[in-house]
Parts: sequence; C-alpha cells; structure tokens
Amino acid sequence: MSRMALITGSAGFIGYHLSDRLLSDGWTIIGLDALTDYYDVSLKERRQAMLQQNAGFHAVNARIETPGVLHDLMEKHRPDAVIHLAAQAGVRYSIDNPESYVEANLIGTFRLLEAMRAFPPAHSLLASTSSAYGANTQMPYAETMKADTQMSFYAATKKSNEVMAHSYAHLYDLPTTMFRFFTVYGPWGRPDMALFKFTKAILEDRPIDVYNHGDMARDFTYVTDLVDGIVRLIDAVPGQDPLDNDSLSPVAPHRIVNIGNSNSVPLLDYIAAVEEATGRKAQMNMMDMQPGDVPATWADASLLQGLTGYKPKTPVAEGVARFVEWYRDYYQV
Repeated sequence: MSRMALITGSAGFIGYHLSDRLLSDGWTIIGLDALTDYYDVSLKERRQAMLQQNAGFHAVNARIETPGVLHDLMEKHRPDAVIHLAAQAGVRYSIDNPESYVEANLIGTFRLLEAMRAFPPAHSLLASTSSAYGANTQMPYAETMKADTQMSFYAATKKSNEVMAHSYAHLYDLPTTMFRFFTVYGPWGRPDMALFKFTKAILEDRPIDVYNHGDMARDFTYVTDLVDGIVRLIDAVPGQDPLDNDSLSPVAPHRIVNIGNSNSVPLLDYIAAVEEATGRKAQMNMMDMQPGDVPATWADASLLQGLTGYKPKTPVAEGVARFVEWYRDYYQV
C-alpha cells in the first residue's frame, strides 16, 4: 500500500526535488504551495507541472497561514508523514519585508502544528536553517551547540519554529525532526541565491557582487544529497529506538539534525567552480558584508550519518557544473 506525505512548499526548489524523489519511490504526495511571487512564479509553475505528470501527485495551491487549509488537508488525507518546507526564505529580504516572515514562518507553522495536533502523522519533519547558529564561531556546527544569537529576522523565525515544534512534541507527543539545511544548491534552484545570480551574470558578461570582499565560506550542499538525507530520516522517528536518546530532547520526541556536506568551501573557490563550468571569467564587484549575513558555515553531519548511515558527498565542482548545464538548457543560453 502506498504511503502518503503532505509536503508544504512542494513547488519550491527543495520541495520539487523531494516530491519527485518520493513519487519515484512510490509515495502519494499532497503538495501544498502558494506559488508566491517572491521570485519568478513561472519557475514554480514549471516545477509543479512536472510533478503533476505523475498520477500520485495532488497539487493544492493555497497559503499555509490561511485558517483551515492545513487542518482540512490533514483531516481529509491523514498522511503518514508531513514534511514542512514552505517558508518565506532569504536573509536579506527579511530586512525589507519582515512581516511576510511573521505570516508564513510563524503563523503558517503554527497552523501546521495545530493541524498535526488534531490529526497526528507518524512523523513530522520541519525545515530550519544553518542560519540558526547565528554568531557562533566554533565550527563545525553541531546540533548540541547553543543557538541563541541569530543575526537575521529570517533566522530568528526559523529558530522560533524549532522551539514551537518542540513545545508541541512535548505537549502532544508528536514525533518531530527539525532539519538545519546548509546552503542548498543545484538544478531548479532559486533565482535569489548566489549560484543562480553568479551564473546569470557571468553568462551575460556582467559583474557579480562578492560580499565581505570574498572572505566568506559556506558548507554547500547539493540538492539531491539533501533529499537523500530527508528521505532516510522519514523512518528515523524520534523516540522509537531506545538507543537514540542521546540526540533527543530530554522531554519530547524531538530532535534537530544538520544536513550539510561537512566541508566549508571558500566563496572564491565556489566562484572559480562557476567560472570553470561556464568557461568564462567572473568580473567581481567586491563589497562589504551584508547585514544579517554570517562569514562562514560548516556542518557537523555525524548525527545524520549515525541515524541513517548516509553522508552527503557531491563535490562542489560537480554540483555547480550540473547546475550550469541545467541553467543553459532551461534558459537556452
């Protein structure tokens, strides 16, 4: 019998790849997405249209913060797993439009928690971010580190989601896994992210903006590696294995898991990979650090490996080349 998942943000970058993977594994997917205009809606529509070619995918276009939407979906479908990816993304945009983060990330997640309280899935899995580590300078980042110094409102809302979900896990015995994603990239990526911007500008012979004068590093995680980690974690339900208690909250079936490549890559090396893949040199516009940004990220992914036996592995040069190939094909350049 087919298993069913409710995936919020299913027409998004990660949501599309995850939905596609689970469909290929035989799952039935209820895909909820608002198709907002934060970036090019046609990209979201194209992803959703591809998913709809599979009879196991059922699209629902609505906002997660709209009262009743998630409650009704949970009541009707009673999914085995809920994977919550819908959010207002972006560090810099949270400075310009913080209210959209309150609506989608705080109120929207609250609506989901209430819906799951009424109709509990076997496992709920919610997206957080490596930005939750904030001003921490000790690296690699481990899930056991204190994370109370978020540097952007976006990060603050995602850390709040972790805390909100913990309270529901405790109060209502809802098994919950929070993912902290580390700079995800790959085909069908978001136009507001660095790789998309770099590739577009370089192919159009325009300069790229390089923040903190290039003195930055990120743990870049290829999207299908991230999806592999999520899929394997679906059956690693918190609280079901007496040996997994070291990673759990002491009072709830709740855990936080990093999903990253375990390799912090200098920004200039990342740009060099784009140059190699495009066959062109980048013109670099060196700029100061942007408000809300952190200089570096680096994941300790040993918990993910311990729970699932899996470790993300795609080298940056390979992942960037796949993205550039997709970009050239999609935009015919």
